[in-house]
Amino acid sequence: MSTEEAKELREFVYKIVILGEAAVGKTSLLNRFCEENFQEDYKPTLGANIIRKDVDLEEVNTKIRLIMWDLAGQEKYNVIRSMYFQGCEGALLVYDVTRYNTFDSVKSRWLRDFKKYIRKEGVYVLIGNKIDLTDDRVVPTEKGKDLAEKIKASHFIETSAKLGENIEEAFLLLVKQILTNHGVNV
Repeated sequence: MSTEEAKELREFVYKIVILGEAAVGKTSLLNRFCEENFQEDYKPTLGANIIRKDVDLEEVNTKIRLIMWDLAGQEKYNVIRSMYFQGCEGALLVYDVTRYNTFDSVKSRWLRDFKKYIRKEGVYVLIGNKIDLTDDRVVPTEKGKDLAEKIKASHFIETSAKLGENIEEAFLLLVKQILTNHGVNV
């Protein structure tokens, strides 16, 4: 590869979805990633919230524009949710480490929907959120790792949107796996 080719900037646009039950912290993860802030007061997402963020991977001279769809987790949005998946490249599957039912629903509901409505090569990362609530934790890290392996998630990571722990890493794991699946060396 010539130096001219090596310097050529590559740009991509990817649509991703953030999936999980209501109140697992999907919007908080996005807010922390995009705006580096956290709000204590919880306001449920109505339908879908769409956020754009540009990510620079300087080590591989690549710019990625992420179009992130934060999908409402409430049951009443099930009917319209399928149309939000169109053109999606990847997903963050989020559960709350303090609520076991949100963990169970990753496989039974959210992953099933993702696989049903997107192309087969879609990528997903499993996220256990709210690790700052150590006294309330009911889903051990090992269970998360086991589930990630079972569902063939590209990665598993635990996060705290409140403290900002592992947020950027979670999104970058997804982005890098999408790039890899498209034949880009990262």
